[in-house]
Amino acid sequence: MKTAHQIAIDVQSGAGSAESELERTLGVIAARNEELNVFLHVDEDGARSAAASIDARVAKGENVGPLAGVPIAIKDNMCQRGIPTTCSSRILEGWRPPYSATVIDRLLAAGAVPVGKTNLDEFAMGSSTETSAFGATRNPLDPTRVPGGSSGGSAAAVAADMTSIAVGSDTGGSIRQPAALCGLVGMKPSYGLVSRYGLIAFASSLDQIGPFAKNVMDAAILLEAIAGHDPMDSTSLPEPPPSLVAHVNDGVAGKRIALVRELVDGADPDVVASVERAVEALKDAGATIVELSIPEFRLGLSAYYLIAPAEASSNLARYDGVRYGLRVDADDVAAMNEATRTAGFGAEVKRRIMLGTYALSAGYYDAYYGQALKVRTQMIEAFKRAYLDVDLLIGATTPSVAFEFGSKTSDPMAMYLSDVFTIPTNLAGDAAVSVPFGSGEADLPVGVQLLGPGRSEAQLFAAARVLEIAEGRS
Repeated sequence: MKTAHQIAIDVQSGAGSAESELERTLGVIAARNEELNVFLHVDEDGARSAAASIDARVAKGENVGPLAGVPIAIKDNMCQRGIPTTCSSRILEGWRPPYSATVIDRLLAAGAVPVGKTNLDEFAMGSSTETSAFGATRNPLDPTRVPGGSSGGSAAAVAADMTSIAVGSDTGGSIRQPAALCGLVGMKPSYGLVSRYGLIAFASSLDQIGPFAKNVMDAAILLEAIAGHDPMDSTSLPEPPPSLVAHVNDGVAGKRIALVRELVDGADPDVVASVERAVEALKDAGATIVELSIPEFRLGLSAYYLIAPAEASSNLARYDGVRYGLRVDADDVAAMNEATRTAGFGAEVKRRIMLGTYALSAGYYDAYYGQALKVRTQMIEAFKRAYLDVDLLIGATTPSVAFEFGSKTSDPMAMYLSDVFTIPTNLAGDAAVSVPFGSGEADLPVGVQLLGPGRSEAQLFAAARVLEIAEGRS
């Protein structure tokens, strides 16, 4: 399959067309979606109209944008006007938003063609896309295994060659973890770099939208297109989009990169071996490698699973059966609220709402939520200290390669540990990227994670590109 970059060049030059690329995409979706359950909704009519409009504009000599005619998959927790948006939950089944997320508007302005909405763990709560109310998504590399989560559908769309790029959201690793399990490049940008307006909230202080792609250049083009200040998002950074594409090939010569012990401890031996090989590749490219211990990272999982559920408890209170979505009638309003939420939410969402409500309740707030916020501050300070001495950090993205369906669903803690290496970055609000490097069990891909301070996306892409070249993926 052509890269997004090449598709855009061909469409803009007239060597290819948006309509032909879209038809190829729709053909692959038709052939594989029943098997893999990637797309919950395919907007064939809307996509064909968008593609025809792009070809017409190109014929008039217009510059359509950096993603000219590129089909793209959208995680189904981002609002798109008139398109079913469910968060993979029964409570929003059939809901069609009256507005679009800022990210959707920016993708359209860049010439991309949204083809449909992809499956996810319900309300983005999960690490395997097994908690979706509409069935699990399968990993295209091995359909007996999970694609990761919560953005498993977006990752699977790219891994299955349905689209060359996709967007997902990352609250505790939900872009990087599925990118690792599906052999893709996936970035969690700095908090505030990409607008959250129109992203249906899970944990508002942690959520961030980012790209999936098969290569670093495509990921950089996509992130550059969707980044930048948005007055509709009060947490949006007040600055223009960063220059990323121009720096992809900057390399790592002269950079100091730290291998963090806590980001490999407990990982499978094949994963550790891949990280060690990646370290050597960066060293060969001119980076200085040091080893570092950041003990605070060990507290990340506990803090995250108090902060994120607490915020989810507040955000999901809006699904009450009154204004939109599912409504289960009952004798009075309170009974209707209870019946609606009982029928509409799945087990994992209910688990996190109850945990978050408990952590925020009188008598327990200081002991749980308040303590978690203090740990988060310690995490932020630990990152700051590390970046005084080094430019970037490196470790594993996930403790293992893609695991088999059902192997962790009965043990929530085992599932939560899938994100143990990705959560610290979300708590700090910094940037991190997962890049495929090496393989493990059953010859499945391993993801190596590069972490940087806020606004370090250009450096991270440059380092990821070094690893891509070292693996012969150029």
